[in-house]
Amino acid sequence: MKRIKYILASIVVAALALQSCSEDKMDDINKNKNDPEFMESKFILTEVMTKTGFSITGGDLAFYASIYTELLGGTFNQFYNAQERLGEPSASTTYNNQWNAIYVNLRSLKLVEQKCSAGGEEAGNYHTLGVAQILKAYNLALLTDLFGDVPYSEALEPLKNPQAKIDRQEDIYKAVFQLLDDGIENLAKKSEYPNLGKQDLVYTNGDVTSWTKAAYGLKARYLMRMSLKNPDYQGVIDNVDKSFTFSEGDFKYQVPGVNYPFYLVYRARKGMYASKTYYDLMQKLDTADPRLNDYFIKVGKDDPKVVLVDHAKDVTQSQSVYSPSALSYSTATDLKNATNAVYLMSYHELLFLKAEAQARLGIPQANATLQAAVDAGYLDKKQSITYVRYVPKPNEPKPINGYNRNLPTNLAGDDLLKRIAQEKYLSAFEVESIEMYNDIRRWKAMGENLIELQHKDPAKFPKRFSYGNSDVSNNPHVRAAYGDGNYVYTDDVWWAGGTR
Repeated sequence: MKRIKYILASIVVAALALQSCSEDKMDDINKNKNDPEFMESKFILTEVMTKTGFSITGGDLAFYASIYTELLGGTFNQFYNAQERLGEPSASTTYNNQWNAIYVNLRSLKLVEQKCSAGGEEAGNYHTLGVAQILKAYNLALLTDLFGDVPYSEALEPLKNPQAKIDRQEDIYKAVFQLLDDGIENLAKKSEYPNLGKQDLVYTNGDVTSWTKAAYGLKARYLMRMSLKNPDYQGVIDNVDKSFTFSEGDFKYQVPGVNYPFYLVYRARKGMYASKTYYDLMQKLDTADPRLNDYFIKVGKDDPKVVLVDHAKDVTQSQSVYSPSALSYSTATDLKNATNAVYLMSYHELLFLKAEAQARLGIPQANATLQAAVDAGYLDKKQSITYVRYVPKPNEPKPINGYNRNLPTNLAGDDLLKRIAQEKYLSAFEVESIEMYNDIRRWKAMGENLIELQHKDPAKFPKRFSYGNSDVSNNPHVRAAYGDGNYVYTDDVWWAGGTR
């Protein structure tokens, strides 16, 4: 009898053991190997860098900004609607993908902050933490610059706060400056963790010095943004002087195998073309500027010529009438523009910031800084230019490779400020359109019409971008702020003199 009991007991134990092993095995089988429970912060940052450079700074936000600033003209489909102000600028669906992408970035960067801070899985990984804070400041500033007051303090924990409150732009900018200061401080600390290595798609191997200089450059940009509210032009100069000092230090996204977004959108949609506003200003400042040839593709078989989008008139909806931009143009055999850079912040932008700050302070060196900015801008983008794309006629001048743009050296006051703005506008072509959009709004808020836009309906200049449909549909705070969407034509953002 005892023997039977022992046998039964053994069978029960074996069955329980088998069940336990089966459950463990099933648990292992059910694990998603592509969704690990732990991911190193450096891999998260790689995704953020790609999304920031390709989808956000170089994506639809820049495409629409280039139309509103008249760096380009919209001639087809949604870009035509934006050009003609037929609903695109005020619709909540227009920028929804980028709205969502920025919030995904911000939540990812908050996760990296938690991982690399005290108590986190990578506590003491100071350099990765510093880079995350700089990228977070960049994404947050871009969000509020374009959209104004936005959800932030509650928005990065969507499960806890599915209907996050809207924060004031003034408070958001305090967070931006704090993030940059914290990022600089953490990059200066000694870290026992390895650097970002190949996961850094912006600077080589997570170079701490380069990221620190980028942070100082961003501080200069955002201090200038505060010109109407709290001008600190000496602070702009000081931070520029701490930032990168040559074009090779550009804060940019340029990754082999990842194509230039303006190049891709031309190939896919062919909706943006050369602007008369931009061309006319370039010609007015210097009729010998080789960019008059280099930046504009001639169209027409028998008599090729530059055909421009005239913002002052009704635009023909077309994919073939107008001249493409030579920085995004492509054909089956002309693939050069595929490798162009997306500038998060360029060296020439830094110099233009410094020149403006010096001019506003009455510092004589502003003229020399302006000359350096123009030179840097030309050199930065001239490698993107294919110089001869057509057979010139006998009496037609050929583009000049070795061109020196010599500016007046005695400009002062309003004349100097206007020339700085005009040259910066020319150098911003085309991918730096978001920053030019910010500058134009800032100058207008200060009562300065430094860039004279030509749109036939100036009252329909978008003063901001419309909130994304994801939150307009699901967050009553954002829905109330959005209303019918027409606020984009009437309400300035806070730093441009508005209340939200």
